[in-house]
Amino acid sequence: MGHAFEGVNEVELDGVTPEQVWEAIATGPGIDSWFMGANDVEPGAAVRQAFGGYQPAHPITAWEPGKHLAYGGEKEPDGRFVAYEFLVEGRERGSTVLRMVASGFLPGDDWENEFEAMTAGGEMFWQTLVTYLRHFAGRTARPLTAFGPPVADWPALWSKLGRELGLDHAPNTGDHVTLDGEPGVVYFANAQTVGVRTADAMYRFFQGMPGVVIAMHHVFGDDHRDERTWSTWLGDLA
Repeated sequence: MGHAFEGVNEVELDGVTPEQVWEAIATGPGIDSWFMGANDVEPGAAVRQAFGGYQPAHPITAWEPGKHLAYGGEKEPDGRFVAYEFLVEGRERGSTVLRMVASGFLPGDDWENEFEAMTAGGEMFWQTLVTYLRHFAGRTARPLTAFGPPVADWPALWSKLGRELGLDHAPNTGDHVTLDGEPGVVYFANAQTVGVRTADAMYRFFQGMPGVVIAMHHVFGDDHRDERTWSTWLGDLA
């Protein structure tokens, strides 16, 4: 049967300008600093992404700099599609409202697991964007993606991650933690993702498809750990 979906998120960002929001959502370096993989934006034409072997080029369907961006929506032969829309509105007293709409269609009778993973991941991406704008606006991150092994027991893995962070439980939103000697805070966690913000990075851990643990980090400082180092770290964690 398949499943059509639409999700809406909105936030007011104090002290963040529409120009800073636009830079984050409508330029390659900006998107690199909170989303996933490597990204490139051809103004008014397309958003191109590269994540592993997946390299889509999404046509831009709305382009009003500083105000309105939309891209995606192209359908695959089975009817699958995903589209994104961002609306930016400057407010008085130096705040900006950002609204994001993600919509699409998942085909087949087995869409539930994919939708659950997409929803959990989408929540993390949104919270990472908000965290970036509140704490790192104007800075450019080095995106870092590492893949770990398949995981048989996810609750056990999240509990072990919690211990690595100095906790006695699986990480929860708001927990104060330590990651490799650096103090941080869990800016968001749900059943399939954990995100940690430190002074110079956002570290994220995902339950990937099909069941592997994935790190998708954004490093603003001089952390010289590379993908191979993090893959080993994930292997030890799992």
